[in-house]
Amino acid sequence: MKKAAFIAGLLLLVVACKKGAEVLPDLSTLFTGFIKPADFPDPVYDVVANPVSEAQFELGKKLFNDARLSRNNTIACSSCHIQSSGFTQHGHDVSHGVDDRLGTRNSPQIMNLAWNKAFFWDGGVTDLDLQPMAPIENPVEMDEKVPNILEKLRADSKYPGLFKDAYGTDEITSSRFLKSLSAYMIMLISDQSKYDSVRRKQAIFTVAEQRGYTVFKKKCASCHTEPLFTDHSYRNNGLAPSAINDLGRYSITLNASDRYKFKVPSLRNLQYTGPFMHDGRILNLAGVLDHYTGEVTDQGTLDPLLKQADGSLGISLTDADKSDLLSFLNTLNDHTFVRNKLFEP
Repeated sequence: MKKAAFIAGLLLLVVACKKGAEVLPDLSTLFTGFIKPADFPDPVYDVVANPVSEAQFELGKKLFNDARLSRNNTIACSSCHIQSSGFTQHGHDVSHGVDDRLGTRNSPQIMNLAWNKAFFWDGGVTDLDLQPMAPIENPVEMDEKVPNILEKLRADSKYPGLFKDAYGTDEITSSRFLKSLSAYMIMLISDQSKYDSVRRKQAIFTVAEQRGYTVFKKKCASCHTEPLFTDHSYRNNGLAPSAINDLGRYSITLNASDRYKFKVPSLRNLQYTGPFMHDGRILNLAGVLDHYTGEVTDQGTLDPLLKQADGSLGISLTDADKSDLLSFLNTLNDHTFVRNKLFEP
């Protein structure tokens, strides 16, 4: 039925284009399964062994938006990962959990996760199917236990049927619960920005955007590798230690060389995902560029790319460079991603 609906939608699209006056169908509501963008690398997540069905996706979406995943039934995954904010939080620097408890880090983007080798700012989890366990059991986030969640779901009148649709029986297990969340999250693919259109030769940059792209490739691309705009590495980008002295990757590896290193975030959808840095300390992109040009500090593990031959720290950018770079970064905003009705609850 869904395949037929998809084909019907395409036929309507053709007819509407020919007639000109009719409303085009919204194909963003149609489920087509996981499709790797042609110009993206192969995903890290094994989508062959774990194919996503529509029933699994819909179940995962319902779970993602269900506050019963928290101890007091007030915080859902979507509370800190809001679609209109690029699946990050909105309005504060660090995450807010149950009983309005404050976390210590800014909620990372949930986007293009199928290409991630590890998760969180410190890379503390390396399997997407296990990733939800961390916020669920974190006492300042959801403060709950998976067995308790499963009991809540089993007592619900709708969930057993949804699990049966997705897995063939109404058994609600931790494995099915977690895999359903993954089924939703790996579908959150952002690849429809202007940059993507230019890359696919469907559009061209303005003069300022092209200049900014040149600056980007010279000054930024070593860490923010195209087309995902992250190399998934962990780097000390010169932020002064926070008030709580968050040691970043060191907390996972206990390797002294990892002190103050955090995962390189993607630059996609920056219009929606501020504030910036691992603790949300910088409110806007102009402030980010100011950091790299004049506020970088060396705590002993500063990334070598931020140490210049003349002994200065940071990245050399003129005011014109900054303006052009911001023009280019705006081409990475995927407006369809934050409005895609398929992702909405």
